[in-house]
Amino acid sequence: MEKENEIVEKLKDFLKENLVNVTIPKKRRILVYIKKDALEEAMEYLVKDLKFKHLSTITGVDLGEEIEVIYHLSYKGSIMLSARLAVSKKNPNIPTITDLIPGAILYEREIHDLLGVKFEGHPDLSPLILPEKWPKGVYPLRKEYQLKHLKEMTSEK
Repeated sequence: MEKENEIVEKLKDFLKENLVNVTIPKKRRILVYIKKDALEEAMEYLVKDLKFKHLSTITGVDLGEEIEVIYHLSYKGSIMLSARLAVSKKNPNIPTITDLIPGAILYEREIHDLLGVKFEGHPDLSPLILPEKWPKGVYPLRKEYQLKHLKEMTSEK
């Protein structure tokens, strides 16, 4: 876990107070919690300086009052790092990372479709997976919607 510890120390030095928490739960795995306002600088540092060049996916989780957005990155295929941040459901806006990692374009559209997170600066947040007639402003992975309610809202009458 020498390389993992080295990465963690570099992140602590760079992000300082913007690093909420960081853990190494097991070999080749790093979990990083960052402040929302530090997303752009953290991702740029991870990609350009620490060489976490591969984005395997972006996931989102409804935490109740907040949505957690998790960027899953890998370092030379050997170390996985998950960079997590929370965004308020009332104003779920965060900057896009498509200028840094063009492959994020579809992942951000998916999170936008399913959880309503707006990625500011994204070139195209049009629906990716939801049907054409899906009600605007209804995000199926948010906890306030139950399957029965979603079926009623989206069924044709």
